[in-house]
Amino acid sequence: MPSSAGSPSAGLKIVQLTDTHLFADEQGEMKGCQTGRSLQVVLQAVAQRQPRPDLLLLTGDLSQDETEESYRVLLRLISPLGIPALWLPGNHDQAIALMEQVLSVFPASPQKCLQQGGWNLILLNSSQWNEVSGRISDDSLRWLDAQLCQFAHLPTLVALHHPPLAVGSAWMDAIGLQNREDLFAVLDQHPQVKLVVFGHIHQEFDQMRQGVRYLGTPSTCVQFSPNIDEFSIDSTRQPGFREITLYPDGRYETQVVRAERQASLV
Repeated sequence: MPSSAGSPSAGLKIVQLTDTHLFADEQGEMKGCQTGRSLQVVLQAVAQRQPRPDLLLLTGDLSQDETEESYRVLLRLISPLGIPALWLPGNHDQAIALMEQVLSVFPASPQKCLQQGGWNLILLNSSQWNEVSGRISDDSLRWLDAQLCQFAHLPTLVALHHPPLAVGSAWMDAIGLQNREDLFAVLDQHPQVKLVVFGHIHQEFDQMRQGVRYLGTPSTCVQFSPNIDEFSIDSTRQPGFREITLYPDGRYETQVVRAERQASLV
């Protein structure tokens, strides 16, 4: 996969985009939000970031209607940035073979383990067939353990779609990662794991567990209300993305950036 990483002193700058929920029709709406237009506004904000991001990390629910064209819309929207993009599926991305077919053309890459900038990046599939909740298969857990053993000398970021921790909303916690203890059983054996990042929750989340920082990221479209037992849209928060800068010595910096609703489109 092509690398655009800057100097080691500048770190590897990643932008996490999640839960784009795109349709074949770029004007398609989810919960009253035109998801294609919203993603364009977010990408405009990404394009203005300095220094320029080295990598996009797309953490699932990339499509809402699960059509081939929706993934082509995604590719068309991110291509002008010219930034390599890794991706993983969410519960709305059931047609994984179709995703692999469409999202294997630059800037997208189907690669699921990448060593860059002195870090190891591992992408997991937590989606289940016809289920909203998540589960990581036994095969994927064995693969994860093997990758962590092979690159034990590198600080590591693990990405998946479903939250491995409770986020404080009963309805969302019921549809998170169902076998989180199986994941922890692997991660807890590998002290080089520094970060676990995910989507699904359409809100910001930040919590430490066993020395690992778990980060949830806002959707590029609709936001969900935090700390509430029943589903609710949060109309007070804008779409956004997460910036993560990784340094070869294992340090990292991260922040959530919200897009301006009134941003103009070109």
